[in-house]
Order: sequence, then structure tokens, then C-alpha cells
Amino acid sequence: MDVTRRHFALMSALGLGAGAAGCSAKPSPEQQLDAQIAGAEKLLGVDYTDAERAQLRGQFEGNDDARDALRAWDKPNGLAPAGLFDPRLPGKVYENDLNKIWESKLSAMAAARVEKPGRVNILLPSSAGNPDESQTGEFGEIVGRAERGNRIQNFTEVTHADLAFASVEELGARIRAGDLTSSRLTQIYLDRIAKYDPQLEAFITVTTNTAIEQALQADKEIAAGNYRGPLHGIPFAAKDLLDTAGIKTTYGAMPYKDRVPDSDAAVIERLREAGAVMLGKTSLGALAYGDIWFGGRTNNPWNTNEGSSGSSAGSCSATAAGLCAFAIGTETLGSIISPSTRCGTTGLRPTFGRVSRHGAMALCWSMDKIGPITRYARDTALVLSAINRYDPRDSGSIDMPYFPQTTGKTVIGYDPSWFENASIAQNAALKAARETDAEIREIKFELPGDFPLGALNTILFSEAAAAFEHLTLDGRDDDLVWQDENAWPNSFRAARFISAIDLIQAQRLRRAVMEAMDTVFEDVDMLISPPFAGNLLSITNYTGHPALVMRAGFTARPTRTLFWQSEEGGEDFDVPDSIVLWGRLFEDITLTQMGQSIESGLNIASWRPDKFKN
Repeated sequence: MDVTRRHFALMSALGLGAGAAGCSAKPSPEQQLDAQIAGAEKLLGVDYTDAERAQLRGQFEGNDDARDALRAWDKPNGLAPAGLFDPRLPGKVYENDLNKIWESKLSAMAAARVEKPGRVNILLPSSAGNPDESQTGEFGEIVGRAERGNRIQNFTEVTHADLAFASVEELGARIRAGDLTSSRLTQIYLDRIAKYDPQLEAFITVTTNTAIEQALQADKEIAAGNYRGPLHGIPFAAKDLLDTAGIKTTYGAMPYKDRVPDSDAAVIERLREAGAVMLGKTSLGALAYGDIWFGGRTNNPWNTNEGSSGSSAGSCSATAAGLCAFAIGTETLGSIISPSTRCGTTGLRPTFGRVSRHGAMALCWSMDKIGPITRYARDTALVLSAINRYDPRDSGSIDMPYFPQTTGKTVIGYDPSWFENASIAQNAALKAARETDAEIREIKFELPGDFPLGALNTILFSEAAAAFEHLTLDGRDDDLVWQDENAWPNSFRAARFISAIDLIQAQRLRRAVMEAMDTVFEDVDMLISPPFAGNLLSITNYTGHPALVMRAGFTARPTRTLFWQSEEGGEDFDVPDSIVLWGRLFEDITLTQMGQSIESGLNIASWRPDKFKN
């Protein structure tokens, strides 16, 4: 007899053998429903009696219409749930009246760096990819000194590669001083994209015409004295989950590869207002997970045999390889920190709610964050100054100052256990932190209570499965390139078995963790650790705290998988190691200031990947 898998499972649940001799009776509707309930009990980890199942029948009968109607109802990706996440705890006071003051101060600081045309303060990367010293002088007559080990290299001119790898701050100063035009700089990056991106697969769409038009407009405005600020004329790349009017925004996923929005994301609007020039849309692992997208895999510039990690895969790869001055990334649970660690970029994951997500693909409404990816710590602050603003179109947007009001010496906490298995580079970063003006305080990081932190992921998986429910229900999840146990299609399907009660309990756990982290930050201003130490990556993404990840040094390692496992055999490559500063809520800029001090002590931020250094 022909028995479907569903019927076989039902018969098994009833204790009947589908192929048993002489078995022809069909189970009654009541028996069928009781068997389905019993099967669900096993998946949900509960155990009911026969009498309890009989009572439950009425709860399920007749509910199909409401369920099916809800599934069929059109739910735009940007429609957030009514229950909003707020990282602020009741009774806590946060500064909220200094925004305009500090934004004005930042603009004044940037303007002060150009005393007169032709003279600029610069940090020149050398053509050999080594750290160098800051010099002041006439453009074209600057002699920089680069030193790595015992090698010293002098040069008297700035190459296209030197400009491509320069900081946003330096490029902005050169453009304002008239030493460099946005058009020239934009063409340098477009040429580098054409030359190098085939090896990296960091761009999904290159917006050549848009970039040239925006650069010409910037040059005209600056020449006319209409200078908008430190990002005016600076070329950048945007992660391809940020909507761009009339330009494809694909989410890196096959079902959306031809999607063209009719409006811009808030971050794109802000960067256009700042005068920045968009070079294109960078790759991301499909639906913001990993480094595999519908066109291939994005690679690490320091070892192109391995992926760049994700999901801000293209933004980090392009920035590290000098294909843009900066890029925009997003993070839900590691999507800035992980690829920045792999590619050696500096990434700022802002406090939840600081940067508007309007027009950005929603994966997890209560966790998604947007932040800058750069090569230098100070540049993250310059970019954040442009994209930080309250936006009523984002249900999670919070009106908070750009700079917090801080006094006294910065206290940085660390748990020695975080560094027991850390690399030499990461321990060097801790040493560099000790050599700043900050107080370095040893702590024992131990959250009160026996928190089952893994249960927090119930929140992410539930929201992500809801955001892309239509792919699961209509079978288009099969069109996603990455298909295995860890990929989204399987996770979305599994999430349908998460109970509403378990989700609520996970939210209660989240509040307890938020309160515990608030206690931790009563004694220190920030924490310092390797990227994946102490569960800090997961904890702070759920609590909404900011983080700055930055290059600590280099370590010889074999090629690695997406999940950081080393592949057996093959040669070692000198690849970046990173360090992370984890900060108090809304004290994002305090992190960037300390990052600058540590970066200066390490003196390796300007090193370039060998394959892409020229």
C-alpha cells in the first residue's frame, strides 16, 4: 500500500505498523489529532496525558483559518513587531542634550586640521605596506618614513595606492585643501575595483556612473566654497541590504537578485547629505549570514583562499584591499566584528538605536545595527557623525547624543582568562592599552546567576524566521545558494517549532543579562578582549552595547572555514588578529578615542595586503 511520510509518522505515533498484516482500519480524527499533539510534545520538550490531549483538541480545531489568514497577509520586511526593544534600563539616566554641541565641535575639529591650502597633517601609508610616521608639508614634497622591523623606506611622492589606502581624515583634508579632487580619488577607486574585485568578489553592483556624477558635483560645490564636512567627496561602499533608489539591492540572496527599491535607506540619505560618493553595493552572505552570496564567495584580501567571513563580507574585504575609503556594514550577531577580524579592518558597531535602520533589510528587529567599517579608528567617528540621527521611521531609533559627557580617567577592564589563549598580537594590544593614559583594571567577569546564554538565540531565530517566513512557506528558500544544517533555510524551518512561551522566557533572560551588564559597567568604562572571548560578542549584541573592533597585529595561520576552523595541510598566511573594546551604552565615541590611542601604540594600521598593496 502507498504510505506517505506523514501518514507513516502518524501511524507510528499511534503504535500501528503501516505494513502490518490485516491492518486496514484508519485512525479516527480524534486519534489523528492526539497523535499530532503527542509528536509535537516530543519536539517541544513537554509530556501531556491522554486526558490532557483530549482537552487540547478544542484549542486546535478551527484555528487553521486564522493561522492561514495571518500567513497570507502581506507583511513588508520593514514592518517591526509592536513589542520594541530598548537597551536603556528603567531608572537609568543617559545624557541626551549634547548632540548639536558635539557635532559642531567635531566639524570644527575636522576643519582645524587644514590651516591653509597646501599644508595638511597627513598619515601616509607606504607602498610597501608598512607603518609610517605622520609628517606635515606641501603635497608632492612630503617625505614619509615607513618602518617594519629593521626596514626603513623613504619616498617623495604619493602614489594612487597611497591615496587609496589613506585615512578618511587625510583624504578629506586633501580634498578641502585643493590638493586632491573627489573625481580623481573616485576614479582611483573605480580602477582598483575593476582590477582587484574579480579576486575578492566584494561588490555585487558597481555604480560607476552614479559615483562619477556625485564626485563631479562634490568638486563643484567645494570649489564654490560649499564644503559640507569631512566626508564631502569621499568615496564609500554600501552593504547590499541598504536600499538605493533605482539601483539593485539584493540582500545577497537569489530570490532578491533583481530587486530594485524606489527609495533610499536612511543611511544612504545621510551620506548623500554629507557629500560622500557611492562607489557601489558590497556583497553579503545571503540574508546577512556568512560570506556566500548568489554570485560566489567573498574572499579575505590577506588570504584569498578563504572567505572574508560575514555577513558584512564585501564591506570589510573592499575596505581592507583599498577599494573604497570606507564602507557601511551591519551587525545582528557578529556581522561587523567577525569579518573585520578576518580582514583586519576597524569596525564600529554602534549602540542599538543610534543609527536609523529605515530602508535596511530587517533580519532581527530587536538586534540589527548599522555601523562604519574603516582602516583607522578615528575614521569610524567621522562616519558615525554623518549617520547618527534620530529617525521616527525606525521604530527602534533612539534620540541620543553623538558624544557622551565623560570626566576623569578612562577605566578599561579585562579578565585575564580572556587572554590565556590569545595570540601574541592580541596580548600586544593589551600592552598598548596599558601604555595609554587609561587605567587598566583586572576583573573577574562573571554574570550573576547561572544564565543559559545559548537560549538567547531563540530571539534571533524567531525574528529571522518571521522576517522571511514567506521563503519558507512558498519554497523559495530552496533558491538560496547555501544549503546545509547551519544555513538559513534549515534554521528558518526549525524556528517554527519554537514555542511562544520559550520566546517570552528568552526575553526575560535578556532583561536579566541587560541588568547584569549594567552592573559590570558600574566599575569600568569599557572592556577589552579578543573578539570571541567570554561570550561578549553574543551578550553585547543582545544587550545593545557598542563595540569597536580593530587590528591588533598579524599571525601565521592556515586557511580557515567560515566558522574559524583551520583546514588541514597547506601553507600558512600572515593574517590579521583583532582586539575589541566593548563600551557602555551610547558611549560609542569613547571607544573610538581609546581605539585611536591603542592604534597609535601598535603602529600597524597602515599595513596593506601584499596582493593588493599597489
